[in-house]
Amino acid sequence: MSIVQVRNLERTYKQGSLEVKALRGVDIDIEPGEFTVLMGPSGSGKTTLLNQIGALDLPDSGSIQVEGRELAGMSKGDLAKLRLERLGFVFQAYNLVPVLSAYENAEFVLLLQGVSASERRTRVMDLLEAVGLKGMEDRRPAELSGGQQQRVAVARAIAANPALVLADEPTANLDSTTSEELLDTMEGLNRDRGITFLFATHDPRVKDRARRVVTLVDGKVHSDERR
Repeated sequence: MSIVQVRNLERTYKQGSLEVKALRGVDIDIEPGEFTVLMGPSGSGKTTLLNQIGALDLPDSGSIQVEGRELAGMSKGDLAKLRLERLGFVFQAYNLVPVLSAYENAEFVLLLQGVSASERRTRVMDLLEAVGLKGMEDRRPAELSGGQQQRVAVARAIAANPALVLADEPTANLDSTTSEELLDTMEGLNRDRGITFLFATHDPRVKDRARRVVTLVDGKVHSDERR
């Protein structure tokens, strides 16, 4: 079963007196284990589509199902629970809590889920090692480089074993070497742990790693290339 099924998705935003059609009849499925990139020029609808799939915004019309559940029929509480338990998020700006350590940031979702302290420690320490941050668990974000902060964000995103990780321009604030290292980490998590990733990005380095590239133009799927 597909993790995500999107059918005939439409989303229009108002900018003053103007209406901007961000998505125009988008259809897409995301399968377990994919390492997929949404590409396209600014304004093509990449981030809008990512936000729709992540239940951060709702469409004007069309259907989005995540693991067979139709988002349009879910309450705000159920959508929040879906985001907490089945979706992971990695943002361009890291979005770490500055007063928390790397360990505490990574375990935050597990705290919200009520996971026991011993289980949290086992999982978080394993994840921090997996993303290359062993020995840095007590450092706060200000004591970490941009690449290290984004690795903490990746660890946080996958801590709850989500069905899908949504990554919006995760390399945008990183230099080329750090971007490649982060992508190595994400590829390894995809390959070794079967974690499904969906990226929205302009970065050709991310595109080069993808096994599927979906190009959006003017809110429509222009091409869908599997490698």
